[in-house]
Amino acid sequence: MGNRGMEDLIPLVNKLQDAFSSIGQACNLDLPQIAVVGGQSAGKSSVLENFVGRDFLPRGSGIVTRRPLVLQLISATAEWAEFLHCKGKKFTDFDEVRQEIEGETDRVTGANKGISPVPINLRVYSPHVLNLTLIDLPGITKVPVGDQPADIEQQIRDMIMQFITRESCLILAVTPANSDLANSDALKLAKDVDPQGLRTIGVITKLDLMDEGTDAREILENKLLPLRRGYIGVVNRSQKDIDGKKDIKAALEAERKFFLSHSSYRHMAEKMGTPRLQRVLNEQLTNHIRDTLPAFRSKLQSQLLALDKEAEEYRGYRPDDPSRKTKQLLQMVQQFSVDFEKRIEGSGDQVDTVELSGGAKINRIFHERFPFELVKMECDEKEMRREISYAIKNIHGIRTGLFTPDMAFEAIVKKQVIKLKGPCVKCVDMVIQELINTVRQCSNKLECFPMLREETERIVTCHIRDRESRAKDQVLLLIDIQLSYINTNHEDFIGFANAQQRSSQTNKSQSSAGNQVIRKGWLTINNISIMKGGAKEYWFVLTAESFSWFKDDEEKEKKYMLPLDNLKVRDVEKSFMSSKHIFCIFNTESRNVYKDNRTLELACDSQEDVESWKSSLLRAGVYPEKVMVESETTTAQENFSMDPQLERKVETIRNLVDSYMAIVNKCIRDLMPKTIMHLMINNVKDFINAELLAQLYSAGDQNALMDESQEQAQRRDEVLRTHQALKEALAIIGDISTSTITVPMPPPVDNSWVGGPGGGRRSPPSSPTAPRRMSSGQRPAPRGAPPPPNRPGPLGPFNNSADSPQAPSRPNRAPPSIPSRRPPPSPTRQAPP
Repeated sequence: MGNRGMEDLIPLVNKLQDAFSSIGQACNLDLPQIAVVGGQSAGKSSVLENFVGRDFLPRGSGIVTRRPLVLQLISATAEWAEFLHCKGKKFTDFDEVRQEIEGETDRVTGANKGISPVPINLRVYSPHVLNLTLIDLPGITKVPVGDQPADIEQQIRDMIMQFITRESCLILAVTPANSDLANSDALKLAKDVDPQGLRTIGVITKLDLMDEGTDAREILENKLLPLRRGYIGVVNRSQKDIDGKKDIKAALEAERKFFLSHSSYRHMAEKMGTPRLQRVLNEQLTNHIRDTLPAFRSKLQSQLLALDKEAEEYRGYRPDDPSRKTKQLLQMVQQFSVDFEKRIEGSGDQVDTVELSGGAKINRIFHERFPFELVKMECDEKEMRREISYAIKNIHGIRTGLFTPDMAFEAIVKKQVIKLKGPCVKCVDMVIQELINTVRQCSNKLECFPMLREETERIVTCHIRDRESRAKDQVLLLIDIQLSYINTNHEDFIGFANAQQRSSQTNKSQSSAGNQVIRKGWLTINNISIMKGGAKEYWFVLTAESFSWFKDDEEKEKKYMLPLDNLKVRDVEKSFMSSKHIFCIFNTESRNVYKDNRTLELACDSQEDVESWKSSLLRAGVYPEKVMVESETTTAQENFSMDPQLERKVETIRNLVDSYMAIVNKCIRDLMPKTIMHLMINNVKDFINAELLAQLYSAGDQNALMDESQEQAQRRDEVLRTHQALKEALAIIGDISTSTITVPMPPPVDNSWVGGPGGGRRSPPSSPTAPRRMSSGQRPAPRGAPPPPNRPGPLGPFNNSADSPQAPSRPNRAPPSIPSRRPPPSPTRQAPP
């Protein structure tokens, strides 16, 4: 390839990529794009080819770029090309690449000079390139020809702007020397998107085709019509050279000879030509690489700091050291004990924000799930009255009783108390399950030592199971204690005298609750028809008297308010297509609950949320539905009838049972958490603190317990390797920083001459600044004193925008254009002797 500067950059990039690949990361340098902008036949494609160092773009009489060519250079071990529209086909002959570009252009635009904004994407793989994107854009034209549309100029302008507006795009504004530079469309477009001139480089082509006696010296010296980055003159191959298959290497040699032999340019020959353009662009690529180094360095240093502590622990690590194993076993057991206690008692660190766990979930079991289970076991009102009437009749036997019998009260109460055993045992089971889950969560930190983790879980779980049987025995003993003696002298018991007044007192107590808010949260109404929008999520507010929902949690727009009278709740089977869990609210009197719906189906994300809402509804007096066997219900209703006297006795017993069961429920709800805490939770904590270590020592070989897992050994090796690779990568970045330099941005210049309604002012012929025809060997007279008549005036040190101040421009003088005249038939002209 012909770009030596690019080849010098490749080792730097390879070093960076090697450094990042050693730690398993990608080195995203994101090098800038380079776009070539200019008029038709300005030499854009030749400039692009010279930069790449390959001859592959279409050339010939009348051939112009009619579609954007996006050329991606990709570093690889071999050299080939491929097109996006010919996936899988590799081109190793670049003559075929040129033919494919011509054919693909004609396929989309036609053969009659049409244009298209659809780019041709070409990838060139080579060991001599960096990962860059170069863009060859259609030349700016003003007069449509062939199949070109009437607004051809605007279309091409929009096409060019799509690429050069990107901040990462370097703009090569190409202008032929035999045209008016002040009216350069390329420079106008560049100034529109880059007014400060930070990424615009002026390129002057066809210097060998200027009229005899004229030159572009002051333009190339950046004295007239200055740009911040200045201008670089190049001499491309002529059509004759292209037809004669003159290669790029020979063309570069001829270009150098031109600048060295031309009297107007020999003093700046080292700062002209394609090699200089390559060098300037490669400097920008180097600057870009250096600009990315601080971010890379910061990223690597943060990763290194994150691994420092762990790597320091592993550096002196000896897996087979017995003292290390003993010390680590003590630390692991102590940490396990601390973590278990924190999860049960709660702590400020390591808070789970996703779901309830540990002590929080056990608290929910005590105060939501267990009360809900107690209410679920209560029997239906009609069934209760029927049982009471049967009890009274069976106690009186053949006689007709005059008084309400105490034995009927005791029989019903004991039957209700026995029903408490199920919810109490279920409460113990739920707490046991949560304790086991907590043990597993705490043992996650022991995963480095699988045998230790397995043995720890086994020992603690066995102890929990042992305490389970004792806790259940104690809970059942509490129920048996309640059954052993019915205390009708309890201070909260209403007694026979007040049994008739209980109903009115209950109503008063319920009304005194007011409209207290019980719960708020999001629920989805599931049974809205598709015609009305389908299932929707609303913000629900549950109070002691109503169930309301709003559009959002700001509670400004209320959608509906549902009174709680005669409402009950039941489960709904989860549908096959739905991921949500559903329950519904219905009216016991078969009335519509919500608009035309007999039920209100509500959906939650989990079954746990369903149970929680049902518990909250229970507190508001909305009870779950009781499912009865139909045949038993029918038979019982047929045989059930009461006279007024029996009905009064049943009402009395019913009130007494309610009063006494309220006392029992209150007692059980208070004693159950205390019993479980004492016999299970606190006992398990004490066991872990005091007995777990001894149990582990007695379980077998302690050294075997502390054998680390294969994953942990790999993790240790990976940490040490990554830590070392990070240090090496930082050293490489430091080497690149010291072995390269940043080329400073040239100071700003006055480029107000670019643009304007007329594209820059032209000097009138009579103006003293108008260019004059010069004889061979003469130069235009500089401002001020003229040079000696028989020899060129001395220029002194070469000045450009990078290393000297610009010549001040006078406000009353228009910048001159490069003098031009129709070039002679020959494509090249010999430099003046």
